[in-house]
Amino acid sequence: MKEYESLSHVRWECKYHIVWVPKYRRKTLYGQVRRRFGEITRDLCRQKGIELVEGHAMPDHVHLCLSIPPKYSISYVVGYLKRKSAIRLHQDFSNKMRGSKSFWARGYFVNTVGLDENQVRQYIRHQESTENRQMEFDFENK
Repeated sequence: MKEYESLSHVRWECKYHIVWVPKYRRKTLYGQVRRRFGEITRDLCRQKGIELVEGHAMPDHVHLCLSIPPKYSISYVVGYLKRKSAIRLHQDFSNKMRGSKSFWARGYFVNTVGLDENQVRQYIRHQESTENRQMEFDFENK
């Protein structure tokens, strides 16, 4: 039998595939900023008891697979991660970031992960190579 997580009055398994982008879809997540974003995300998830199942930051968007306890709404978690990561990135890289602390664009994509968890994790893990193949295909067709 599958092992589920548990809280005081509930047994649960709530996994979500989440994607969001930097403001104006700028290609800002690379090098030190990308590494620091990973550290920040792991730390924020740990603080809230959220399991970061899989994650990958591309230069212009972020893919996460999170296991979120049912005591938190998905909008609360995404807002928390975007808000806190933007503040910390701005503190660490204020010399590289222009303007205000609004780093992320409004909105996000979310999809529940059910029985196809392995497919979603594999998709996130190989996102970069998939995107590169699509770009090569697009250039060949033009």
